[in-house]
Amino acid sequence: MSVTSERMPLTLAAYRMLTAAGTRLAPHLLEHRVRRGKENPDRLAERRGEPSAPRPPGPMVWVHGASVGEFIAVLPLVERIRSRGFTVLVTTGTVTSAALAEKRLPPGAFHQFVPLDLPPFIARFLDYWRPDLALLVESDLWPNLIVAVSERQIPLILVNGRLSERSFNRWRRFPKTIEALLRRLDLCLVRSADDAQHFDALGAPRIGVTGNLKYDVPVQPADAPRLAALTAATVGRTIVVAASTHPGEEAVIAEVHRHLKITFADLLTVIAPRHPQRGGAIGNIATACGLKPALRSRGALPEADTDIYVFDTLGELGVIYQLAPIVFMGGSLVRHGGQNPIEAIKLGAAILHGPHVSNFEEIYSELDRTGAAELVTDAARLTLRIGAWIKDGAERERIAAAAGRAVERFGGALDRTVAALEPYFLQLRIQDRSIHA
Repeated sequence: MSVTSERMPLTLAAYRMLTAAGTRLAPHLLEHRVRRGKENPDRLAERRGEPSAPRPPGPMVWVHGASVGEFIAVLPLVERIRSRGFTVLVTTGTVTSAALAEKRLPPGAFHQFVPLDLPPFIARFLDYWRPDLALLVESDLWPNLIVAVSERQIPLILVNGRLSERSFNRWRRFPKTIEALLRRLDLCLVRSADDAQHFDALGAPRIGVTGNLKYDVPVQPADAPRLAALTAATVGRTIVVAASTHPGEEAVIAEVHRHLKITFADLLTVIAPRHPQRGGAIGNIATACGLKPALRSRGALPEADTDIYVFDTLGELGVIYQLAPIVFMGGSLVRHGGQNPIEAIKLGAAILHGPHVSNFEEIYSELDRTGAAELVTDAARLTLRIGAWIKDGAERERIAAAAGRAVERFGGALDRTVAALEPYFLQLRIQDRSIHA
């Protein structure tokens, strides 16, 4: 019996029935998300599965990732697919990832917002785009999307797959549901042996460990004029970056700056929030702490008396990383799960992070184990370590070099992923030749 003809678990059948019935509520949901800044009002039709671009002729590979992190991780894979001559449709679900896609997708690849996981919207999307191969990135497993793709017999592969302990335990409460979904995947290419064990326990039939694509993402070249302008504006300043911060962390960073400024009068702290639209609120936090902020989104450069430079723009972290010898990676003092330190490491920064790093546990464990980064638990410890590293450049450089070696050891996932996908690429070529024979 094929997977598509197996009896669907009640939970999955109920989900599909409820989401189909709830389609009429979609306009209200989208309007609410627009008000919160979570949707692009000019592209709402895409969320209903309506296209905003023509479908190019020939074989098409569809790559879907949830947000910015998944998009950046899979971008080198998109480039490899394009080098084989296939058109690539990339979908994501966030405004920030869409803006980044516009800047960084290669020619022959284009972006659409993924439709909401409602059966009519998914069907409309698939009817129009007719992808020949679908790649899901990491863990964005939408039930209606998976069922609809498998029913159309489109090969469906998970790349850079991951399941945190929390997600694994949550899915274990619905074993038949997750097994019914995972059995519809042709292949699960996962990041680690732990991820493989999780997927195997939940019923995935075909699993390969390929490593984490995020280690193979190349550093993006900084815009030369912007880098030159920022370098000139910060000459003589000691720069520390708090990158990809989340609510609750910026107040801590401002407090750390206040204490360090007593000893290091030339200190400039750069706060780059994970969500750039929060820039104004972060500026207000700095002002409330008696510090002078400047916001990059308003065209400002740091002045001699600027304390906090809010880097509230998209896709520019590489610029400031090139000037900052010390980087605190955000999302780790609050219970978010941490943010990706790899770009900062590749650009030579010494890394500090909080205790909540489950999203990147593998790399942070290796960094901490080898003394290639340092864990801080509160403002006092963060102040102490930044101060020590400012004073001791040799120690800071030793830690940064050790981190660079750790990242190199984890590389190779891109080549292994492409090798695992080659049979599917070959099948696309054969199908295309038969059509034009």
